[in-house]
Amino acid sequence: MRRSQRLVLITKHLTENPNKIIPLKFFAEKFNAAKSSISEDLNIIKSSFSDAREGILETIPGAAGGVRYKVKSSEEKIKAFLQELCDLISDKNRLIPGDYIYLTDIIFSPEYSLRIGEVIAERFIDEEPTCVLTVETKGIPLALMTARALNVPLVVARRDIKVTEGPSVNISYISGSSGRIQNMALPKRALSEKARVLIVDDFMKGGGTARGMTELVREFNAETVGIAVFIATEEPKEKLVKNYTTLLVLEKVETMKGLIKIRPGIF
Repeated sequence: MRRSQRLVLITKHLTENPNKIIPLKFFAEKFNAAKSSISEDLNIIKSSFSDAREGILETIPGAAGGVRYKVKSSEEKIKAFLQELCDLISDKNRLIPGDYIYLTDIIFSPEYSLRIGEVIAERFIDEEPTCVLTVETKGIPLALMTARALNVPLVVARRDIKVTEGPSVNISYISGSSGRIQNMALPKRALSEKARVLIVDDFMKGGGTARGMTELVREFNAETVGIAVFIATEEPKEKLVKNYTTLLVLEKVETMKGLIKIRPGIF
């Protein structure tokens, strides 16, 4: 196999397995090439990623080492993507009676959910989360793509207990937007003690659901290392959780005027 062919296939494998340590031996055996040749290939790929600012290729030393691809975009590219989302969401045709916004097509789009998940993963990868937690249902696509970019499992809390998932830990929490008491459950097998949990959700108003998930994590003697949401409302300014990251900030919605005012939030 020519080097040009190897470069394409190695790059494909790396980007399809983000944040996973892959030994040089794996590539050497897969492509029937010397480790020295594979090392040269990886240096070319690493340089290309760096020049294009499209990712990071790390070298892990030691017997159990290898290389690891991490999702990484330039600040300018992330800003442009978030502005693209703002422009898309600002369309007055998305307004639904009751000052709601139709977002399902964006959240469940493989293209957008993948890119949103990568942005979130990039912000929290240094916290070294061991799993991603969300609550059913609209947060699942975004959380799944975040988990993929981090190469960690996805854990989904449910509103109702499912018999097929075995014994569960259940909590009650107060919704930050409505003030009503709601329930959340997570199977005992879903989360291990000392897990480092990244919470991901699609929307935050008062922060009650996010706080509920942090309390659920605490019941497992695990640690919440971050909270990320796709959209958070500007009001109320005081949420029930303090430290969170939001990709977009919803400033105002007025159905009668056909107005949706939204802006990027993480910069």
